Amino acid sequence: MPPVFRVLPSDLTPMWSRSRLLVALLGLGAFRAAFAQPINQQPVRDPKLAEAIFKARLDSARMRFTPADAQFMQGMIHHHAQAVVMSRWAPSHGASPAVRTLAARIINAQQDEIAIMQTWLRDRKQPVPEVMEMNGQLMVHGAGHEGHDMQMPGMLTDAQMRELDAARGVEFDRLFLTYMIQHHKGATAMVSTLFSSDGAANDEAVFKFAADVNIDQTTEIVRMQGMLDALPKSAKTGTK
Repeated sequence: MPPVFRVLPSDLTPMWSRSRLLVALLGLGAFRAAFAQPINQQPVRDPKLAEAIFKARLDSARMRFTPADAQFMQGMIHHHAQAVVMSRWAPSHGASPAVRTLAARIINAQQDEIAIMQTWLRDRKQPVPEVMEMNGQLMVHGAGHEGHDMQMPGMLTDAQMRELDAARGVEFDRLFLTYMIQHHKGATAMVSTLFSSDGAANDEAVFKFAADVNIDQTTEIVRMQGMLDALPKSAKTGTK
């Protein structure tokens, strides 16, 4: 059984350089293993046979994942989809230029990440949540998470989504930043749960993706908190 690499959530940010090194070492080890030959065995000289062996070993490596890995990817697709919906409201709800820029960045990054997660799941023949747009809203179906009531950390309730949709101008900025901080904290909590699960995140792609999510969203939380603190006091009163 391969060793289980455990990363404590509180260590992720200061250990980022070490996590990248770990990913690089894991990738190098997989590469060497794919081409390794026993000492007493002649190398494979047939290019087609060598390619077939490499593909078989690569496919085998792709199967080294746990249910926790698949559930993390499936859940994060739903999580990202809600963030995209929230961010798409910024232009039509009178958001400030700074919030619009932030929202556009969230849309671009998280749509790309949804595609990455869907590909990872398909490659491993796991159920893939499908994201569809209907009447200007993103709908997610499949993988056991129908609708928007998905009890995942940081997910906005229907009431919170309605409150955000009803807001305009500076009030929209306040709610958007408040709720997106909540949302991002939920994503980092999901990463923490993944890394604390026995045997999880040994898949190189899962490890790197989850670590990237943790770093990116932790950084954005700090940025959004600064933007929220800079809003006029009158815009920061009311329900939070």
